[in-house]
Amino acid sequence: MSLKKLAFTFLTPSCFKANKPIADQKSQTSKEISLRRLSLSDLSNSSVCTVLSDLSNSLIGSNLHIFSHKELKKITQSFSKSNYLGEGGFGQVYKGFIDDKLRPGLEAQPVAVKVLDLDGKQGHREWLAEVIVLGQLKHPNLVNLIGYCCEDDHRLLVYEYMERGNLDHQLFKRYGGTLPWLTRIKIAIGAAKGLSCLHEEEKPVIYRDFKTSNILLDLDYTAKLSDFGLAIDGPEGDETHITTHVMGTHGYAAPEYVKTGHLTAMSDVYGFGVVLLELLTGRRSVDESRHGREQNLVEWSKPFLKDTHKLDRVMDPRLEGQYSTEGARKAAALAHQCLNHNPKCRPTMSSVVKTLEPLMDLTNDIPIGPFVYVVPTEEENKVSVHRVEREGQVECDVVKNESKGEEKVVETRAKGLHRRRKAHRYRNRIKSLRSSTVYSDTALYRILGTDLYSPK
Repeated sequence: MSLKKLAFTFLTPSCFKANKPIADQKSQTSKEISLRRLSLSDLSNSSVCTVLSDLSNSLIGSNLHIFSHKELKKITQSFSKSNYLGEGGFGQVYKGFIDDKLRPGLEAQPVAVKVLDLDGKQGHREWLAEVIVLGQLKHPNLVNLIGYCCEDDHRLLVYEYMERGNLDHQLFKRYGGTLPWLTRIKIAIGAAKGLSCLHEEEKPVIYRDFKTSNILLDLDYTAKLSDFGLAIDGPEGDETHITTHVMGTHGYAAPEYVKTGHLTAMSDVYGFGVVLLELLTGRRSVDESRHGREQNLVEWSKPFLKDTHKLDRVMDPRLEGQYSTEGARKAAALAHQCLNHNPKCRPTMSSVVKTLEPLMDLTNDIPIGPFVYVVPTEEENKVSVHRVEREGQVECDVVKNESKGEEKVVETRAKGLHRRRKAHRYRNRIKSLRSSTVYSDTALYRILGTDLYSPK
């Protein structure tokens, strides 16, 4: 699928310069395509210049900015190492900043610039697929494509900058605090809405590579799908599936797709089930560092998902029991449905969204941990102890060292907690405070309501 440098000259003979108008293609085919949403199948039926021209002339695609390579080099400081964000199958990604002088009508903002590696795993077809999909589909849970560069052999994409990176990093990072329960549910809802948007298009789009590293998070943990290089048109009319080469990521691909090459929207639903399972367990879909059956997350955890008495065995121990039992049960049951080996028995993504959204309101049965805070003071050598109570549920003694402006919990007693986690060994670990404030996600949610996750 990847195209090398030589192939690029053949496909795009320096066809697109940022400072020049797109070649005016007046063929009947071009006019017909412009009247509807461009299809990914148009990639094989039209030249690159024609496709980009049709996209630019469409109602939504005309909002895309066409950058020169010189402009992108400038905003990334010549793609400096200090602006390097990471690398994927497409190529390297850099942070840049667009000031209000660069383009009229384009507001000043940080951006992420993705540079296609000509010798990488993905090629021009994947680059163009991403331009077509994100250039036309706008949704709060799809990453916003601001523009692109198609100049000589250069193929770059310019996106909105997502402050918290991808879900893979946030969920599996070794250091720092873990994602709270309600944040995980919010992320799952956002990702589900993104997939639902694709599936419910007049010409359905199958994402085909749904995984944690392709889910980006903004400052408020709003999930947005990215990397549409493997996206493909879904079946239409009387078609039940499409047959294609098996592509995607091991551990997320649906079993029927891997076995037969038959692809449907239900293949995406299976991938969502795997990601939902990762959010529940805190484990990767495939982890070769584990032993035996535990290497494959689906095989290991699936027997526990519908057994409420055993579900706690697979829940992420880093949550330390601070999650809704009822919410976890419903989320696990949903994951079990999405992972059904029979694709016809899996729910649609719109049904998934309807199942997940009420879980944000299930907070009454979430245990609340102690609220630890730092009180800065100029006085020295004063240590005091006082008791903190949380809504009649948790009491703790707090030792305050006023000379250092620090407090730490020395004893905690929980009243009325209905369960004792079998993973108590994780509870007893002493964790150093990595920031000046440690807060209870649940307590803030009860005070602020949905405003905690939905900024005004």
